[in-house]
Amino acid sequence: MLDTMSPERVVRVSKFLSKHLRHQPERLGLVLASGGWVDVVELLAACAKNGFAITRAELDEVVATNDKKRFAIDETGTRIRANQGHTTEVDLELAASEPPVTLFHGTGERSLPAILASGVLKMARHHVHLSADRETARTVGARHGRPVVLEVAAREMHLAGFEFFLSANGVWLVDHVPPAFLRV
Repeated sequence: MLDTMSPERVVRVSKFLSKHLRHQPERLGLVLASGGWVDVVELLAACAKNGFAITRAELDEVVATNDKKRFAIDETGTRIRANQGHTTEVDLELAASEPPVTLFHGTGERSLPAILASGVLKMARHHVHLSADRETARTVGARHGRPVVLEVAAREMHLAGFEFFLSANGVWLVDHVPPAFLRV
């Protein structure tokens, strides 16, 4: 696939899609179906109607080149969804998965005292997001100031009854990480 979009356009389209597929589908007149899916034709028409036209080629390029693999198009090529990170009510229909021994959570240094007191909370999202490697967690944490990477004793949590889910883009999801399962 040739990169035909400017880097700025890729970012603008990705942010627009994230806003509406993860947080505010109703602002475009969309309703997320089971699994968080939306018909591609319906999405493109809604974008155009709301003053932000996206071509199918642009949509495909953003999905294919997004470094965080935020979006997925189904096997038929007719539906799209955000892989995780929703604040709007949606069931992504993910099956529970056994996590690795250790996962990682990146945050900003200023959040550390609250996290050590209460654990990692999902806040407005459906789940806490965890990374399989330190570097990804560090990158995530850097978005929130000086980064801190926390080790999560994921296998211990799993054995204690916590359910983990693995999104299509490799992000591990869990409802909450209590402080007892965290190490700085």
